[in-house]
Formats: sequence, structure tokens, C-alpha cells
Amino acid sequence: MPVTPQDVLAAHGAIQAHIQRTPTIAAPRLSEMLGAQLWLKLENLQFTGSFKDRGSCLKLQRLAQQPDPPAGVAAASAGNHAQGVAYHARRLGMHALIVMPLTTPFSKIERTEGLGAEVVLRGESVAESTVHAKELAAQRGYAFVHPYDDPLIVAGQGTAAIEMLADRPDLEALVVPIGGGGLCAGMALWAKHHKPSIKVYGVQTAMCPSMHARLKGLPMPPLHTHTLAEGIAVKTPGEIPAAILQSRLEDVLLVDETDVETAVQVLAAQQKVVAEGAGAAGVAAVMKHAELFARREVGVVVCGGNIDRRMLSTVLLRGLKRDGKVAKLRISIQDVPGVLARVTQMIGAAGADIIEIEHQRLFTGLAPRQAELDVVMETRGKAHVEQILASLQGAGFPAQAL
Repeated sequence: MPVTPQDVLAAHGAIQAHIQRTPTIAAPRLSEMLGAQLWLKLENLQFTGSFKDRGSCLKLQRLAQQPDPPAGVAAASAGNHAQGVAYHARRLGMHALIVMPLTTPFSKIERTEGLGAEVVLRGESVAESTVHAKELAAQRGYAFVHPYDDPLIVAGQGTAAIEMLADRPDLEALVVPIGGGGLCAGMALWAKHHKPSIKVYGVQTAMCPSMHARLKGLPMPPLHTHTLAEGIAVKTPGEIPAAILQSRLEDVLLVDETDVETAVQVLAAQQKVVAEGAGAAGVAAVMKHAELFARREVGVVVCGGNIDRRMLSTVLLRGLKRDGKVAKLRISIQDVPGVLARVTQMIGAAGADIIEIEHQRLFTGLAPRQAELDVVMETRGKAHVEQILASLQGAGFPAQAL
């Protein structure tokens, strides 16, 4: 075995002074909702916003301690791994070269450069960027830092389990997102050694279930990386993580896009925790497979919080729409003076707050002396929306919720 529990323990001693010891917090509202005692490991509070700080710290530390250390380090990443490598390279006085796909959002490029890394844009995917990063590393004499298929990376990520079980020794199950598998493998390795009775579940999206297929010996399905949980949308699982997980994992639970979106919304609304899609995948799995975890002490890793602010805004607003807290009504009116004022007065009197209103005369199939109003409003929920609809319809204004 290329990684042992002793390696994880040694990694903990080596890196604990250079990373955040993130808290394991209770999630009482979620626990009540799910019928389990839920505990959240907040890796979104690491300096760069994800668990990647752990493995990068250990790997670069060991490289820097070599008798003949490399001239620098190279990595390929569109996000969290890039920032972890860049941060610890700067801390150790090493030059970091990060190759990112051409489609990488500028905000991620800016954050990586802000940590002192040299960023090169090449390739349409991380796989293509990886090829170029390895070529540049060979040319410059740099060490290539793999995001998950490396014994030191796996050992570093596994230190999260040491902290969780120290904080909550009564945990009966761990739920850990899987991309390439480094985090889940390292944590399962330590958890099963330290507490053999504990159950460890991995989580992947149904759009990109690469490790799920690998461990179950299934044909690899079509894999799609355009997902809210892009941080775990990895097409090629790690060989080292797969070997570890084969005998230590209860199952890989699959979640859909709507499950992940709901988990991001619930974490923000109920726990005041900002998680990226991959970071919320563990909570999504517990919500979807609640029967597996009923009446148990369950630890879930919120593995990252680096969600784009625009995307976070979209997800939260969609959650409000789903719950009926933000609603859009289409109302048919007679296009005569005073009617618009009457409709808005009725909505306001019903206790809703109008956010936006559009008065449509042209792009409609109604008669020339009629018009449609599209009204976006903030309400108390679905029942409140139904009350407003009934009120409008009772006053002679045909209305529907969109």
C-alpha cells in the first residue's frame, strides 16, 4: 500500500502549524429535518477556501526539504488545487507555475495570480492543461504536483479525518465528496484504522460518476463536467485512491444537479455556511439518502466554499423561487387608466413586496385594448402566492403563477 495510516498521522504533525484546524460544527436544523445528528467539517474555512491546502502543504513541504529541491513546482487546475499549490509555494519560497484551461473564469485566474503563481492558459480542459504542465515542468526542472494521485497528497488530505474524529469520537459515519478520490481515500484510510466500526460513504454526481463506475466494475458511462459540482467532476479517478477505497468504502452515493443545488441553498439558509457545489455534495447525499443515516451520528465534509458570487446569487434566488418566497405572476388587465395602480395596490395590500413589473402590450395574444402584467414579488411562501392569485382572480383579473 503506497499510503498507510501512519503516513496520515505523520502528515498531521508536519502540516498542522501551516493550515487551519477547521471546526466540526453541529447542524441542528438539518439534523432535525433529516432525523440524524449531523456534524459539518468546514474545510471551506481553509485559507484558500478548500481542503486542497492540506495535501499541497505536505507535498511542497517534502519537496522543499529534499537535498536537491526542484527549481519550482507545476500543476494543472481550474480552481482549488491551483490555489492550494500557489499558496504553499509562496509560503515556502518556491516558484509555482499553474496551467489553467482557456475557459477558466477570470476570477479564478486572478485569485491564483494573487497568490504569487505564474499562470499559463492552455487547452480546452484540465486534461489538456495537464499535458502542457508536465511538458513545462520537464523543460524547467520543476516538480509536477498531481491533484490526487500522489501518496503525499492523499496523506495530507487524510488529516481532515484525524481532526474530525478527535472533535467527535462518537461519529458513526463519514460522508465525503469524491472527485479524483484523494480526500476520501485519505480520510477513509485513517478513519477505518482509528475506528474500524465507522462507515465511510463517498459522493459523486450522477453526471460524472467515474469513481462509482470504477469501484463497482461498471462500464464507464458518458461523463459530463459541466455541473454545479465541477470540483468533483473528474473523468479519470486516481489509481492510488481507488486502491485504498476499494476495501474501505461502504458505497459511492450519487446525487443529481437539483440535489446539489438544494444543498447549497439549505447550507446558506439554515446553517449560514457558504459552500460551492462540490462542497455541498455530502449534504446533498445525506438529504437524498436519508434512510441510510437515520438516528446516526454523521460527519459530512464541506470540502470547499469557492463558489462564484454570481452563481451563488443565482442558486439562492432559485431557492427562493422554489419555496415561493419570490414569485412571478402574469396578470391580464384591461388597458385603461387606473387599472395598473389598482392591481399593484391589491398586491401590496395582500402583504407582498413588488420587486419588478413589466407592462406588455405588443408581444401578447390578447385583444388590442388588453395588456399583460408580469409582476415579480417577494412573498411569505407558496400559500401566500395562492392567496394573492385568488384575490386577483376574484377581482376579475385572470392571473397565473409562472
